[in-house]
Amino acid sequence: MFGLSRSNKSGIPPWKISGDWFDVCSCYIPCPCTFAQPPTGNACEVLFAYQITEGHFGSTPMQGLKVVILASLLGNVWAGAKLDVGVIFDAAADAEQRRGLELIFTGQAGGWMGQFCKTIRSVRGVTFADISVEVDNALERWQVSIPNMVEASGVALTGPTADPAKRVQTFNAPGSEVGPTEAATTWGSSTAGRWRAFGFIQDLPQGRNSKHIPFAWSGPDAS
Repeated sequence: MFGLSRSNKSGIPPWKISGDWFDVCSCYIPCPCTFAQPPTGNACEVLFAYQITEGHFGSTPMQGLKVVILASLLGNVWAGAKLDVGVIFDAAADAEQRRGLELIFTGQAGGWMGQFCKTIRSVRGVTFADISVEVDNALERWQVSIPNMVEASGVALTGPTADPAKRVQTFNAPGSEVGPTEAATTWGSSTAGRWRAFGFIQDLPQGRNSKHIPFAWSGPDAS
C-alpha cells in the first residue's frame, strides 16, 4: 500500500489539503530529526497526527478529517534509514473521502507524501478509527486521542528567559516532516505519549519532544 508513489497517477483528480501536523516522540527536545540529524540515541518511536482544516480531493471535501501514523526507526531517516509504520485513518470519512485519504497518505496521489513514503520499509497495519484532534488556536497545546489506542499531547515550550506571549519557533527546518515549508516549527514538550496498536507499544515519559508544523500539500504531480 505504501511506497507506491511511482505508480500510475491517471484517474487521480487535482487535490489540495492543508491543516495541522504535530508529533510526540521519544527524542529529547529539540528533536534532531527535524534538523536532518540522527534521533536521540539513534532510535525514535514517534506518533504523527494530521488534521485537515481545508481542502478537497477532486470535488470531494476533505476538511475535518484526521490521520495518525505510528512509526519506529533506527538511524537518520534523511540519510537512508527506513520507517516501520502503522496507519489509522478517520472512521468519519465517507467512501470518497476514504479513497482520497488512502491515495494521498500512501503517496499514490503525489505531493509531499509521494516523497515521504519512500522512507517506509514496512507497514504493520492499516485501520479506521474514531480520531479526536485538538489544536489550540494560540498553539499553547495540542492533543490526539483514539479510544483504546492512542493518547498523546504536547504543550508549547517555554522557560525562564522566554517571553510567555511568544512561541519558541524555528524556520527553514532542514528535516521538516511535512516537507518544504515557509511556516514555523513551534516547539513543545510532551504531556502524554501512549499508544498501543500494530505491535507498537509506548508509554513515553513526559517532557519529550513534541512540535507543531502547519502542512499544505497538493497534487497530483506533473508527470
